[in-house]
Amino acid sequence: MNKNLALHEEEDYLTLNDVLEARERIRDICVYTKLIYSTEYSKEGGNEIYIKPENLQLTGAFKIRGALNKIGKLSDEKRKKGLISASAGNHAQGVAYAANKLGIEATIVMPETTPLIKVQATKSYGANVVLKGNVYDEAYDEAKRLEKENGYTFVHPFNDVDVMAGQGTIALEIIEELKDVDVIVVPIGGGGLISGISVAAKAINPNIKIIGVQAEGANSMKLSFDSGKLTFAEGIDTIADGAAVRKPGDIAFEVIKTHVDEIVTVSDKELMEAVYILLEKHKLVAETTGAMSLAALKKLDFKGKKVVCLISGGNIDVVTMAALLNNGLVSRGRMFCFSVKLQDTPGQLLQIAKILSEQGANVIKLDHNQFKAIDRLKHVMLEVTVETNGNDHIEQIVKALNISGYNVERVY
Repeated sequence: MNKNLALHEEEDYLTLNDVLEARERIRDICVYTKLIYSTEYSKEGGNEIYIKPENLQLTGAFKIRGALNKIGKLSDEKRKKGLISASAGNHAQGVAYAANKLGIEATIVMPETTPLIKVQATKSYGANVVLKGNVYDEAYDEAKRLEKENGYTFVHPFNDVDVMAGQGTIALEIIEELKDVDVIVVPIGGGGLISGISVAAKAINPNIKIIGVQAEGANSMKLSFDSGKLTFAEGIDTIADGAAVRKPGDIAFEVIKTHVDEIVTVSDKELMEAVYILLEKHKLVAETTGAMSLAALKKLDFKGKKVVCLISGGNIDVVTMAALLNNGLVSRGRMFCFSVKLQDTPGQLLQIAKILSEQGANVIKLDHNQFKAIDRLKHVMLEVTVETNGNDHIEQIVKALNISGYNVERVY
């Protein structure tokens, strides 16, 4: 029998008491992240939306809670042997921080695809980092090999009741602040976060609805939940690197199938838009995995409820953030790029500029290129990028150009 399962074989795998004990263990280190009311999301969805910003946690993500609880319970003998873990980033930082705080040596195996910011942050806490594989599961296999070879104590990122209990402390904080919360929306990778939250929340108030969110390209727990049996995803294809888990936790699944009400999936496009809106409206930075709960709001089939969305992490590098913001600008109709063929005669460019000015479009970039036109002796191709005020504004601009005889082709 799995050792972790045996811990609670006479009752639930995880209990409210486990979470309450975890809170006392980590209370003096973790940040109590206050709820933020979102006017923007409340207006769009017809519910009262609150944000739980775990991206403001000490290591930029919720993972420190579970890591501190797990490591804090270890015996002196196990601490002396050193720790090892596998992580796509945020758990790595949580383990590294906790180990450093307690004076324990830690080795973290991370996928080679892990964003540089997460690798550097993990090293900055004093951990030895090993890069192996393309996804979490491959890094996990290497970590287990090193555990056996060196006698390390393995700290699992999600499939461990002590880690789950630490994550469950989030639910205690939510309910303390918002006693009449109706729904908690939680991102899912391997399932440890939602396991801890759902057990604590349901024990306090069984009427609280728990909704999990997975990326469409990494939906192993959704497949398991729908089929009623543990199911692995055939492949991983998502920008949500922190939730790129092919094999969900078996312990987590046992908790989820009895405590979680629903699991929905979101697309990469929806994740990019959620990151953009969170930054623009709330000045909060989230990684794509962290914004899953906000991306899922359009999937909710109820109104008038008090909903808390968990922002699980904000560890994203600047280059990735720039790309996401550009995508967000396009999807929200804030940036419009089009091409139009013009006669190669004086005044044509001025005419386009006049129309754009009349429509209130701010030109960001302009490429007037004769060599892009097929019949370049008579025509030139003009490509223009403009700042706009939404998709309705874009339609207005295109209509004005069409009326003046210009055939517009949208680039993005």
